[in-house]
Amino acid sequence: MEGCAAPQRIIIVLLACYLRAVQCYSSGKVTGACDNMTPQHKKGAHQSPAPFSVTTDRFSFKEGDEIIVRLLAASTPFIGFMLQAREVGGSSPLGSFTVTSGEAQLLNCNGLPNSAVSHTSDSPKSSIQGIWRADISGNLNSIQFSASFVKDYSTFWVGVRSSPVTYNVAAAPSTNSKSISIPSTSSFASSSKLSNSSTGCGSTKVCFSQPLNCDPGVSPDCYFLSAMTSPGDTAIQLEMTGPSDGYIAIGFSDDQRMGNDDIYICGRDSGGLIQLQHAFSTGRKIPDILPLGNVSDVKSSVNNSIISCSFTTRNPISTQRSGGSSSLYYLMIVHGPSSTGTIGFHTGTFITDTKVDISSPQVVTSEKEPPIIKAHGSLMLISWMTTGSLGMIIARYLKGVAKGKHYFGKDVWFLAHVSLMTLTVAATIIAFILAFSEVGGWSGGAHPVLGCIVMILAFFQPIAAMFRCGPQHHWRFLFNWSHALNAVAIKLLAVAAIFTGLSYFDTSEDGWLLKVMGGFVGWEATMYILLELHMRWKLNDHAESASESTRMELLLLVLFFLGNIAFLVALLVGIGSS
Repeated sequence: MEGCAAPQRIIIVLLACYLRAVQCYSSGKVTGACDNMTPQHKKGAHQSPAPFSVTTDRFSFKEGDEIIVRLLAASTPFIGFMLQAREVGGSSPLGSFTVTSGEAQLLNCNGLPNSAVSHTSDSPKSSIQGIWRADISGNLNSIQFSASFVKDYSTFWVGVRSSPVTYNVAAAPSTNSKSISIPSTSSFASSSKLSNSSTGCGSTKVCFSQPLNCDPGVSPDCYFLSAMTSPGDTAIQLEMTGPSDGYIAIGFSDDQRMGNDDIYICGRDSGGLIQLQHAFSTGRKIPDILPLGNVSDVKSSVNNSIISCSFTTRNPISTQRSGGSSSLYYLMIVHGPSSTGTIGFHTGTFITDTKVDISSPQVVTSEKEPPIIKAHGSLMLISWMTTGSLGMIIARYLKGVAKGKHYFGKDVWFLAHVSLMTLTVAATIIAFILAFSEVGGWSGGAHPVLGCIVMILAFFQPIAAMFRCGPQHHWRFLFNWSHALNAVAIKLLAVAAIFTGLSYFDTSEDGWLLKVMGGFVGWEATMYILLELHMRWKLNDHAESASESTRMELLLLVLFFLGNIAFLVALLVGIGSS
């Protein structure tokens, strides 16, 4: 029995040791990994880009300064981590940390108290924040924050680094105001609006702007991107600026579609501060956030909702995850909302009409709207500002113009109304199909929502009319009111959809297409009011002869039609030339 007990005791001791080791790793007591920061998982670290990043709230420091460091997960959480501050190119921890979250704890590495941070459990985490404090004396140099992330036992990354944080004895303290600036590795940026401008466009740098040739230093509505390179240097100096409540971003792409694009995002984080992020898009969804990589000279600001970032990157531009690059790219500027640091779907997109060599200074123009989208906009404009309006006016005000005349057993006004509204609904359906076939999905923003509502209501309007009760039926008033109210709702929603749609076409600085559309709506409203006043006056004044009333109604109709055609042609020309 004793011979059997000895092996059993050995097995029990080994299991206890193993369980103790597992417990230590899951509880984050990983001081044994202080030097190489590599989990002892008997697996190799992944060499692919990590789906995690390390960010800081400032890019320079002096003795005794505190820096907020964040570990962020892009799409998948991490269960374990280790964080240290090290001299750039060094292997020893520096400074000390403090933490406030129960998901993080402090470790002593190489005899330095609180010189590392690790997890306290293997629960999934999407973000961790710590505060690093620089030593108050000693031989300080520029540092980087280095982290290891564990996704699961066999999947982990080592050496995920922040951007360098420069030691600068003259560095100013960070700010928590809405307008911030991130000091660069070569100069300290003030917290005022960055001085992005069109100076040097076409001579020393590549510039892309919307509206075309706008100057961000002059126009607050200017979306601007510039890129400048130096001979024999891989560095690219990039600037981006534009009005946005959430973020602006620039991208490099092999085509004029979203997907497989190298992106830099300048936007508000969860605290409302402006930060720069590197990302890669994989389709019509939120892009994957990448480590910022070899980026320096970062400056950012927000001033009256105008967001700006400038920086220098030595990251290779890659439109494929696995690498590989080209010298020609389509340039993109997008902007949109953000919520708690997460960007939403872009509400505006500007893309160059040709591929651009960013090493060759030039001024590039934006992509023209596809002909199918122009056809979509034209059909919706004709449908709901001309044919639909005429059909509604005839049904409301001109029933007596051809009184007593019938064709196919129907009143002339009724036939005209049905013909015009049928044409309107048919054109709406065609425009709806054209838009979705070209975009290939949901484009985001208010315009497609309004368009879909218009399409649904317009589709069911004639169907409901086919099942109406007779003119003398005691419930007929229900159909009359519902039919009229639905028509008014469709008209108002269609006008709103047209306004939002024209904003995509209008590339002028003064927004003349939207102004013409405003005049168009004002003209229609004026004519509706005159027709309504005439109808009510006619009902209250029986002295007017039928012929005089008909002449006045026809005169108002002709005036309406002439003004309508003038505004319609102006807008169609604007869409065609956009």
